[in-house]
Amino acid sequence: MKIAYKHLIDFIPSKPSIDDVSKKFFQLGHEHEIIKDNIFDMELTPNRGDCLSINGLLRDLAVFFEVKLADEIYQKEFKTLKLDFVNNAPEACSHIAFLKVDIEESIDSYKGCLKNYFNDLNLNKNNFFTDVSNYISYETGQPTHCYDSTTINEKFTLEKNNEKYQFKTLLGKKIQLEGQSLKFIQDGNVINLAGVVGGQNTSCTKGTRSVIVECAFFNPEDIVGQSIKYDINSDAAHKFERGVDPFCHEQILRRFVKIVEDHAVIKNIEIFQKDYIDRALFSIPFDQEIINNILGTSINEKEIEEYLLKLGFNILDNEIIVPSFRSDIKTLNDIAEEIARVIGYNNIVAESFKIPEIAFEKNNKHLFELNLKNLLIEQGFFEVINNPFVSVKETNSIKLDNPLDSNKKYLRTNLKHSLVENLLYNERRQKDSLKFFEISNIYNSEDSVNNRTLGIICTGRVGRSYLNFSKKIDANYLLKILEKIPSNNPLNLIEISRNSLDTKSKSKIFYLEIDLNTIKDCEQPLTLNATIKKVANFKKYKSISEYPCSTRDLSFSIKKEEKYYELQELILNFKDDLIKDIFIFDFFINEKKQEIKLAFRFIFQSHVSTITEPEINIVIQKIIDSSTSIEFVEIPGL
Repeated sequence: MKIAYKHLIDFIPSKPSIDDVSKKFFQLGHEHEIIKDNIFDMELTPNRGDCLSINGLLRDLAVFFEVKLADEIYQKEFKTLKLDFVNNAPEACSHIAFLKVDIEESIDSYKGCLKNYFNDLNLNKNNFFTDVSNYISYETGQPTHCYDSTTINEKFTLEKNNEKYQFKTLLGKKIQLEGQSLKFIQDGNVINLAGVVGGQNTSCTKGTRSVIVECAFFNPEDIVGQSIKYDINSDAAHKFERGVDPFCHEQILRRFVKIVEDHAVIKNIEIFQKDYIDRALFSIPFDQEIINNILGTSINEKEIEEYLLKLGFNILDNEIIVPSFRSDIKTLNDIAEEIARVIGYNNIVAESFKIPEIAFEKNNKHLFELNLKNLLIEQGFFEVINNPFVSVKETNSIKLDNPLDSNKKYLRTNLKHSLVENLLYNERRQKDSLKFFEISNIYNSEDSVNNRTLGIICTGRVGRSYLNFSKKIDANYLLKILEKIPSNNPLNLIEISRNSLDTKSKSKIFYLEIDLNTIKDCEQPLTLNATIKKVANFKKYKSISEYPCSTRDLSFSIKKEEKYYELQELILNFKDDLIKDIFIFDFFINEKKQEIKLAFRFIFQSHVSTITEPEINIVIQKIIDSSTSIEFVEIPGL
């Protein structure tokens, strides 16, 4: 989220410098960068949806600076809007308001905060009402949606059902809604994918002079994943997923009208608002001792109260009243975290402590599993750990009542799909030797036992050594490795067809899944050594660049044997930021000519940009100069 520094200090009378504001943001735990034109590019944690706005960030900064939030709102009474709206999903939308605004034809040029919003952030304008809506979301954190009122009947509904609908978004994208998507429906057609994007047929245009503004609270769980599912970039969904204030609607709409009033003559205003579920402000018993015990501090009660009051909390009858915009605060642990952010974690005195050693005796099954992993790692396989929750329902899938992600509500019944995704992800990043395994539980509604399962998948080259570089992985290669794993059942090795996969590679994919309960003597770790065997040169995770790589090969002729070792050490230890990997892929000794032929492959890749031919040539020339300076070493053809 991008926030202009000047938009923040407009509401801070002391006008702190951008560096001062930046330091306070970091202290509060709000990661960010300062980019061009003094813009904060904020990286907020998912639980701090309340900070996705000017007002939200100012509320946090109020603990350090005097802050005056934008408080100019429309003050006159609203007439009642007659709207036959039916909410058939009250648990998903507990509070909603609709405001109808009619204006005269003429609209003034943008001024004040609206003008600054578009100019300072270099944003494109749409139409008047949509522009005001976008600014309101930026200022307050509450998304609103604008319908051209001439396209809205008095009767429409909010639904959450499994029926399929064709829907055309306001940007013209056609999608098919299915599953439990929350949607507004009029005359049998979807006019808005709730909390995500509106429909084209009811959207505002530059000629719109009568608008119905929707301002709602949607249950985050009903919005999470919808923008990803339908491939829609939605700022509204980003905010609704993290939780918005259910009690702010009239205040937001009055702020909306005030900005409209600053630019146009209003002819009529009407409002419809309804609460479908009674909500009360959440409270937590105030206990100074527990807060200090959590933090290891000795802050007095008055200080804690002052901090909380500045952050928008209230203290009443020894209860901490949590503001309605802070849906993330549930316990005294959360309150303690608020205090820690304010005083600064670095300012809490550290105390050393010792964790007592606990004797832990690994059982045979655990020891067997560790040795099984080491066996595969020694053969060049990489272990992966995948999410046990999937979106695909199978006949024997177990469904979760309360999934973390509404798009992944089933426990997986196999490891195959996850491992195929791992393989394709790495193939798209130009990896030509892929060998993965995973050991995990899989779940079956027809079986009371959670089956501990090994999944193995591989494709491409056998390895990168000169002995294996030209060999391709086949069924025999995998079966030979698995000879060391004695199973009671025959191994069901399969070749996965690439016909239905999003891939351009032609290398064969082999997959095997083994129920570890079927392995003979798995209770006896001696099957694969009695002790855990440490793997030499254990490979650690390195981040994968999204930019393409490029390869270069150099072949060397070495006339004296001892110079081979000198060359190998020089090349394999050559360092450059653009070199991702170096390995020997060809080796040959010509006894008759007393000559060694050696070929190296260099893989170039950057984490910041696509590398260019001149950049590679500079590095290659350095390698050539260094290597050919060794006596009896030549590069044929150079």
